[in-house]
Amino acid sequence: MNQKSIILHVFGRVQGVGFRYYAEEKANESGIKGYVRNLPDGSVYIEAEGEEEALEAFALWCEEGPAWARVSKVEKQEIPWQGYEQFEIR
Repeated sequence: MNQKSIILHVFGRVQGVGFRYYAEEKANESGIKGYVRNLPDGSVYIEAEGEEEALEAFALWCEEGPAWARVSKVEKQEIPWQGYEQFEIR
């Protein structure tokens, strides 16, 4: 098992389109733990951890987002393991 922890910073039209709700659903389906929240600049911030393969798939999904989102850019950064117990919207 190769566990990883990452930050995803998602830019574009990503607030007011259900991005956090769908990200939570996708993370729970994949066994990913962490959280998602809106930032004041209109972007979405995600800390996610789990199996490397599941994280890669989750990061790919974030590049598209839900149907109404228009993602222009996703910045990805690896961080130390946080030990989250669930995935939540903050």
